Amino acid sequence: MIEQDVLRRFLFEELGVRGEWVKLGASWQAAKKHQRGPFNVMQQLGQALAAVTMLSATIKFKGSMILQAQGDGDLRTLVAQCTHDRKIRGLARSADMVTGGSLEQMFGHGRLVLTIEPENSDPYQGIVPLQGTGLANALETYFTQSEQLRTRLWLFASDTQAVGLMLQELPAQQNYRADWDHIEMLANTVTEQELMTLDCEQMLHRLFHEEKVRMFDPEPVEFKCACSRARLERTLLALGRAELENILKERDVIEVGCEFCSEQYHFDKVDVEGILSREIVTNESETRH
Repeated sequence: MIEQDVLRRFLFEELGVRGEWVKLGASWQAAKKHQRGPFNVMQQLGQALAAVTMLSATIKFKGSMILQAQGDGDLRTLVAQCTHDRKIRGLARSADMVTGGSLEQMFGHGRLVLTIEPENSDPYQGIVPLQGTGLANALETYFTQSEQLRTRLWLFASDTQAVGLMLQELPAQQNYRADWDHIEMLANTVTEQELMTLDCEQMLHRLFHEEKVRMFDPEPVEFKCACSRARLERTLLALGRAELENILKERDVIEVGCEFCSEQYHFDKVDVEGILSREIVTNESETRH
């Protein structure tokens, strides 16, 4: 049975290289269901979700990893997020028709931002230009410039699946440069068809059957949105009383929709007054202490 909605990490035990493999099925379908765009845009979104899932496993933290690509072209915005427990969501915003295949052709002048958001510390961002034939190229540039680690990615997405393979050098190992060149040469023979149809163990055997590869336990991946009424209440509160009252003069209810999962939230005048009143109580409590 072919693995689906799973992240697998692996390590070359005698070489200075590690890797990750991911295949998204139902989770990709659930994320895509709430987005609209031409096929090539959905391909980019699927690749971004596969990439951010693998990237989230490269660091030890509780929180989330966010990949955001923005430009002034036909494809304006691409966002993919994965939490430490492999919950993914994503969105894409584009024109009805997006021409071209390279990042520059689709996004125009743009940038790729990777944000690490730990639960209990400040976020960290890395930024690189949106250049190359695909997201894999831009991410490889990010790791070369920001982490000084040679990294290769293969990313593909179809209507039914989004898949990814990542290899990264471990510079602490002796002879790691020669190890890397050897593994990269073998990995360069992988095809989109193989990544789509083989599970991780089959693919690793096909590519690296002469190497000692240790595979770690599979980690399930699922679509799950982090939106909530409480989060939106904080967003509304940030607008301030005057702005909220102006909005409510024009309409009886403030309607807010989540761009990731299409959930709709409604706040009437009583709801808004309750939000503002709780803020007053909180501020008074903080003042007393």
